[in-house]
Amino acid sequence: MATVNRRDFTRAASAAAGRALLAAPAKPKIDDVLRHGVEVRRIPAVVAMFANGHETLYQGAFGTRDTSGVAVQPDSIFSIASMTKAIASVAALQLVERGKLRLDEPVARFLPQLAKPQVLDGFENNVPRFRPARTALTLRHLLTHTSGFCYSLWDADMFRYSTLPGLPADALQPLMFEPGTRWQYGEGIDWVGRLVEAVSGLSLEAYCQANILQPLAMTDTSFILPAAKFERLVSRYDRDPADGLLKQRERKLPEPPKFYNGGGGLYSTVADYTRFMQMILGNGARGGTRVLQPETVASLRVNQIGPLTAGKMKSFAPQSSADVDIQPGHSEKWSLAFLINTTAYPGGRSAGSLAWAGLYNTFYWLDPKRAVCGVIMMQFLPFVDKEAVGMLNDFERAAYASL
Repeated sequence: MATVNRRDFTRAASAAAGRALLAAPAKPKIDDVLRHGVEVRRIPAVVAMFANGHETLYQGAFGTRDTSGVAVQPDSIFSIASMTKAIASVAALQLVERGKLRLDEPVARFLPQLAKPQVLDGFENNVPRFRPARTALTLRHLLTHTSGFCYSLWDADMFRYSTLPGLPADALQPLMFEPGTRWQYGEGIDWVGRLVEAVSGLSLEAYCQANILQPLAMTDTSFILPAAKFERLVSRYDRDPADGLLKQRERKLPEPPKFYNGGGGLYSTVADYTRFMQMILGNGARGGTRVLQPETVASLRVNQIGPLTAGKMKSFAPQSSADVDIQPGHSEKWSLAFLINTTAYPGGRSAGSLAWAGLYNTFYWLDPKRAVCGVIMMQFLPFVDKEAVGMLNDFERAAYASL
């Protein structure tokens, strides 16, 4: 597989954009960056959108849906994985606004299985040792990834624990640390989804459709992919460690989920997710439809984890994810739904921007200072593959250069 020097390509793309500034409108410049990125980075498909709080500034689609050669379209559907988390978090915060939940009360009131969580306290002869948690789990812990629930993909203790022989498949996952003492990305938002179901009396799919997705006209966003939309679904790929090439997974209609996963179960499009981001940029409203109160949106824009640092994760499964360091050399924070970029990106988003991503290399950011947002969707592993991150960076710089 040919390799690409990301720094050289970035310089070339920037120089080309500068030469075209006086001769071409903004849209072709972004098109050129994405089209060239698909070719030189060998990414099967990319769809992207850039918008302000009211209108679309750019949309583009390049590459193919699968190995059949069918071209992707602006309305192609992607598995957005952990981009689901922000939507599930908003669902819970709506219930806080309505007085049905409180951020700092024990969630065991509605989820009794979390009344007595156990904290992993090390290993003795490869046998895990536990102790009762001293701190009651709260919605705030779950929303901010300070609960102690961790993904084995990015946590050393959880990885070791999850690979022990003889673990019951339905065993309650232990906490990897005392709630509130660390930031570590994990399954807390899965529990937020269950909390929404327990409090509302609806499935997470039904609740989100009625209270977020349908009001925002996010008609292609759901935990269920109907057969009628299967032709628009972009296939997933995995990078082969032997030759470095991306290999397509078997293409088939996903079965309806057995349960709705608030941490990562949604399918969506760039246009739908942009509507969600525009609602956040609009202080909780879009097009006259209010989803959140302005004071709640304000809580989504400020640090909720104190001195802790977010966004840095060492991978223990390199075929699924590379090491994650959102902005090397800088400390990032977490709000009640988003990563907070504390430092501006050169040529891109402002300090104080909000962001996150999905496992199959779908990314988004909201820039309240500039009142713009961007989303770019690809569909392959490993997460934060260098070519995917390169494509994200190239798109972001081209988008801001078009303003």
